[in-house]
Amino acid sequence: MSLTVSPELIDRAQRDELDDAAFVECIRTSLPYAWQVVEGLIGELRAGGTDFTANEVPPPDEAARGQLLRMLASDAMRGALERHYGVRLAFQNCHKLAVFRPEADEAYREFVTPRAQILNQRPELVDC
Repeated sequence: MSLTVSPELIDRAQRDELDDAAFVECIRTSLPYAWQVVEGLIGELRAGGTDFTANEVPPPDEAARGQLLRMLASDAMRGALERHYGVRLAFQNCHKLAVFRPEADEAYREFVTPRAQILNQRPELVDC
């Protein structure tokens, strides 16, 4: 299961009363490691003058890796986080998550190219 969802949240969704704030809170509490990675990158992006920042640190264990994969494999979760923070997210492998300023189109397009994906590969990432 990707998220831990309360019966109240399910009821809200069934009544079509689910807003982004409630969904984002569900993501935050369900996927704490992934949330921490995103929050850290957002802080780095806001503190620096660059177009983007990326996580280079592998997750500490398989549970943490799974959280990142679940968060970023979901279009709904990714979209909610992008709207919440006003950024764009991109993901290359089991841990390389990047956060882009909305206007950083060139940097984003380069990060998501097949070339960038290939250059990011290393033997230790084959099984991630």
